[in-house]
Amino acid sequence: MSYKTILAVLQDKTDAERVLDCALPLGSRFSSHVIAVHSEAIPIPYVSPMGFPDTNFMAISSKTNQQHSEELKTIFETRAQREGLSFEWHALESVSGDSAVGALIVARACDLVIVQQVNPDASGGSRANVEALLFDSGRPVLIVPFATPVDTRFRKVLIAWNGTQQAARAVFDALPFIREADETEILTLDAVDTGQEDGALAGVDIAAALARHGAKVTFSPASSGELGVGAAIERQIASSKAELLVMGAYSQSWLKEIFFGGTTRTVMRSMPVATLMAR
Repeated sequence: MSYKTILAVLQDKTDAERVLDCALPLGSRFSSHVIAVHSEAIPIPYVSPMGFPDTNFMAISSKTNQQHSEELKTIFETRAQREGLSFEWHALESVSGDSAVGALIVARACDLVIVQQVNPDASGGSRANVEALLFDSGRPVLIVPFATPVDTRFRKVLIAWNGTQQAARAVFDALPFIREADETEILTLDAVDTGQEDGALAGVDIAAALARHGAKVTFSPASSGELGVGAAIERQIASSKAELLVMGAYSQSWLKEIFFGGTTRTVMRSMPVATLMAR
C-alpha cells in the first residue's frame, strides 16, 4: 500500500505553504500524483439603494476572487514543478467558499487528504471545515498543525488505540507511515476486561498485525486518570516525542460534547503534532 494520490486542501495563503510543506515532500517520497483544491465564494448579489443589482460590485468581487485563486495556483504549481511531481489544480466556486467542503468529491478518489488545523485566530474566510473532510470524505485525513513545523519523515508514530472500527481504519490507512517509522508506539488508555478480551492484553493483536508488516512496535498501556483521554494522549505525545499521531475520528451527540467534550475535538484544537485521523 502507498499513497499514490494525495489531495492538498488550500483555503488561503495563510495555510497554503504549510499544507504544501507536507504534501509535496510526501508526494516525492511516494511518487504520488498531487491534487490541490481551492474554493472561492460565489459573489452574493448586491442591490443598490435604488433596488437594482449592483453589477459593478459583483464584477469587482468576482475579479478579486479570481486573482486570489490564481495566486494560490501559482504557488502550488511553481512548487510542484520544482519537485518534479505529477500534479493538477482544481479551482472551485461555492456559496460558502469552503475549500474543505468543496473538496469532498475529489477527496473520495484520493489515498490521503492533507489540510491545516483550524486556526481559531484566523478570519472566518480563512477557515476550512476540517470536520467535513473527516466525517464525510471516507478517506484518511492528515491534519497539519497551524503553529508547529512538521517533519514528514515521521520517525516516531504514536497510535491511540481503543479497539474500535475507527481506530482500526486509521491504523491501516497509516500503514505507509508506520512501516517506514523508526518506532511505532501503541497507546491504550483505561483498557478494561470484556467478554472478548482481557484488558491487560488490549492492543496486542494490532501490535502483532503491524509487526507482520515490518513495523517496529512498542506497547504502552496507561491510565488517563483525571486528565481525560484527550489530555492523556497529549501527555504521551510530549513524553514519547512522537512526530505523528494516528487515531480514529469519533463523533458524539452535540449535547453530550457540550457538557463532556470530545476526544476528537480536544486533539483537533490542541494538536501538538501532525495527526492522521480516519472514520
